[in-house]
Amino acid sequence: METEALERYLNSFGQQVVNRAKGNLQKSKGGGTALEKSIKFNVIKTAEGFAVQFLMTDYGPFVDKGVSGTEAKRKFKDYKGKVKSTPYSYKNRKGHSQPPSSALDKWIVKKGIAPRDKEGRFLSRKSISFLIARSIGKKGIKGLSFFQKPLGLGLKQFGKEMLGAISEDILKSINSTTTVK
Repeated sequence: METEALERYLNSFGQQVVNRAKGNLQKSKGGGTALEKSIKFNVIKTAEGFAVQFLMTDYGPFVDKGVSGTEAKRKFKDYKGKVKSTPYSYKNRKGHSQPPSSALDKWIVKKGIAPRDKEGRFLSRKSISFLIARSIGKKGIKGLSFFQKPLGLGLKQFGKEMLGAISEDILKSINSTTTVK
């Protein structure tokens, strides 16, 4: 059976989810982030048919679903629109109760964060990054559901529109095997 229309539809579906996810990140984080640039998809031919694979940088799921802190539990909306607790958390044990301070260094410079102490002296970037990391460890990271929402929207439309693509492939298959004598 021909599968061109189905494969074309799945590519359209994947592109739509990726574009919406990138748009959501632009709204919430500003444009041009490394996470936004990393979001991609592939349509893969499998033994059962096709699969759509979504790819993004390693920390993407943490931004999407959030991370619970040691003092606050975080939730996110999944692709079905249900509120769920995040599967990720900062453990309340030595060394793992907060993100590494060094991970925040470039972000602090980019944002121009330079607080002063009571005497008006600038705090060191090392101190600032430690304080921010400690706060993140306690409060966690709010989930943006930047990927979950577009995936849910795409899946709602998927069933109806996919039938049209399959019908088109079946008709092509029937027409190509039917010969007139």
